[in-house]
Amino acid sequence: MTTRRWQLAHGRHLDLGPKAVVVGILNVTPDSFSDGGLFIAPDKAIAQARLMVKEGAAVIDIGGESTRPGFAPISAEEEQARVLPVIEALAASGEALISVDTYREDTARRAVAAGAHIVNDVWGLQREPGMARVAAETGAGLIIMHTGRERQKLPDVIEDQFLFLRRSLEIARAGGVADGQIVLDPGFGFAKETTEENLDLMARFSELLALGFPLMAGTSRKRFIGGVTGREPAERAVGTAATSVILRLKGADLFRVHDVAINVDALAMADAMLARENDLSPGR
Repeated sequence: MTTRRWQLAHGRHLDLGPKAVVVGILNVTPDSFSDGGLFIAPDKAIAQARLMVKEGAAVIDIGGESTRPGFAPISAEEEQARVLPVIEALAASGEALISVDTYREDTARRAVAAGAHIVNDVWGLQREPGMARVAAETGAGLIIMHTGRERQKLPDVIEDQFLFLRRSLEIARAGGVADGQIVLDPGFGFAKETTEENLDLMARFSELLALGFPLMAGTSRKRFIGGVTGREPAERAVGTAATSVILRLKGADLFRVHDVAINVDALAMADAMLARENDLSPGR
């Protein structure tokens, strides 16, 4: 399997390809859909981050504003008050790579200055295009996510991915972001209105490889998993791990999850199978 180097801020990088990379979700919010309020206190957030690193997360993705359906926006100042102390503490310890989950240029810039290595934009640079400048000027890794919110989507799930993400890539390149800084995320659950639409995106996930960038999967505890399993958000770890394995086999490199340990183990099995399959392929 080809290795691609993902360039990050502060002189860091991640090698993507041969091994799945687990990104631990840390919501420093009172209202996220499955863990709202659990880690709003900085000491609890830092303890949770350290637990996820111990369980095998390579990256901790820290968000200060819920992006669940029907979320209530907060000010940039409140978002920063939630995330910056946690980023500073984790950066000082050097325990993990740090991602900030924000669509605000000012928050992203302050987060990277505080020690974040990656900027994760759920609006794919199309809410605040200045996010591209932050990545270009700081060298931060940039996760560009697809969303169908606040616009008319194309009927075909993959055609809409290409329409949106190509526009985002135009913004990134115009802002000076290097291709080696970019990871794409198809945005499971973000205005994918039905279980079937999310399953269609999973089934056709490998078509997104044609965009030429590493891919991140963010299925963790999403509603469509409940639609299949009948389980509530906090009970969807096994269903999430199953989607992680499916998407690893279809080409995903990174997996953004709440439940780190079970996904690390599931993805280790997927990686072992892929490596063995490669060893057994004709011509080796």
